[in-house]
Amino acid sequence: MRLGQKNPRTRRWARRGTRPRALADLRTKSAYLFGAICPKRGTGAAVVMPSANTQAMQHHLDEIARNLAPKAHAIVVLDQAGWHTTDRLRVPQNISLLPLPPKSPELNPAENVWQFLRQNKLSNRIFSGYEAIVTAACEAWNSLIADPARITSIGTRQWAIINHD
Repeated sequence: MRLGQKNPRTRRWARRGTRPRALADLRTKSAYLFGAICPKRGTGAAVVMPSANTQAMQHHLDEIARNLAPKAHAIVVLDQAGWHTTDRLRVPQNISLLPLPPKSPELNPAENVWQFLRQNKLSNRIFSGYEAIVTAACEAWNSLIADPARITSIGTRQWAIINHD
């Protein structure tokens, strides 16, 4: 998820007949939050990077691998961004990548995570600079990680539940 000084504005409650004000920033500094969740365990792993590229994705995969339960194997659902599908990635042995069909963000639970964070933690804000953006990204992610039930609610997909019967 890209976040930065040009953040979206979201709806706000206001008294009928009034127009609520929301500040906007036209500067363009940004950071990228790479995050993955495990709905079953109600946890996740993330890194904040200055750009979205193969190196950043490699850091993210390594962070996921470090945060897995012992002897666990993660299936990482992802879209077909170039840095997700490149042969230059060294995928850790305890991770498998599951690329989604093109133009199908509704199948990716992470899209709902980004929507939740934008609507509840990161919208209608002005950031003074890059460090403030990184701090806000970390605080937003940490607030999500502190709420395992929310992770389970946002990330569970019936089509992804494996039945071991």
